[in-house]
Amino acid sequence: MPRILVVDDDAAILKLVSVILSRAGHEVRTSTHPVEALDLLKVFTPDLVISDVVMPYMTGLEFLEKIRANEQLASLPFMLLSSHAERGDVRRGMNLGADDYLPKPFTPQDLTGAIDARLRRAGLNQQNENQMQAKGLGTAQVSWKGSTVTWVSRKALELFFYLLEHKEVTSWEAAEALWPEKDEARASSLFHTTLHRLRRSLSNESVVSTNRRYALASDLNPEYDVQRFELLAAQAEQGSLGLEELRELVAQYGNYLPGTDSPWADDVRARLEQKQLTLLGIAARAATAAGRDRDAAQFHQRALAIDPMSEHDWQGLAKALDTIGDPRARLAAQREAWWAVDLD
Repeated sequence: MPRILVVDDDAAILKLVSVILSRAGHEVRTSTHPVEALDLLKVFTPDLVISDVVMPYMTGLEFLEKIRANEQLASLPFMLLSSHAERGDVRRGMNLGADDYLPKPFTPQDLTGAIDARLRRAGLNQQNENQMQAKGLGTAQVSWKGSTVTWVSRKALELFFYLLEHKEVTSWEAAEALWPEKDEARASSLFHTTLHRLRRSLSNESVVSTNRRYALASDLNPEYDVQRFELLAAQAEQGSLGLEELRELVAQYGNYLPGTDSPWADDVRARLEQKQLTLLGIAARAATAAGRDRDAAQFHQRALAIDPMSEHDWQGLAKALDTIGDPRARLAAQREAWWAVDLD
């Protein structure tokens, strides 16, 4: 799945581009400010950057210059979005090293066509189509060789994610995790049946066995959204992410493998839930420091939807709402949840 960073100070354009590209199968990150985008690029390397030309404080051309001056990012494909009146800027941009530009207004077909052409030139489409993608946050889906995997059984899919999480396991460990209510003999039989179905869903070589230990074949090397979420969460805890990046990161969170009720999956859910609560706390503090109290209120509210007993978040929510003059500050002070009403 190609990764694309979109930078534009116009929230409507940013949302439009994000929706179009997400529906086209791209992983999209967004930023409303080039300075924040530069912070994002310290921990996220996209396959393509798309940037507006005219933005306050730093233009798209200045943003491009900084990227081309960075040795690690110098060869990053870069596309400009421009209006008719900015054609002179586009010529400057191409001279600075932009790879392409797309004039506004554009249709979804214009946008996806230009991006596909640019990725083909960079040799990225085929590479990303062949790479296995495993998504467990808010869904349970695996894509490989450009198609979504059709699983012979739901339990085969669960075993795949269990192997992703645990790297290498014995048959007994997997059987106990996936069928804790069964006796040892029955659980072992179910494991081997499910392993056979997993291999039928992917390939006979997808799971390897050494000394009675089982693991996914090393050449699969799936891109796992949980692993990426936790990697970026670690960067956030080190203070490396800006506010917009934190907003994008907390938006990636979702219930792990919905419909799976094994204890091992519950353990993963608890681990990720704690990560999300930590991230929401970091994001709320960053928003408060930036004078974005409405954003801080949203982060506190999302934390309370997970942990309604968090006194810190109740206090933070009441304070943020009071600062922006929102009458719901009184409800927050009284610890009343109104979560059917979204903060806008």
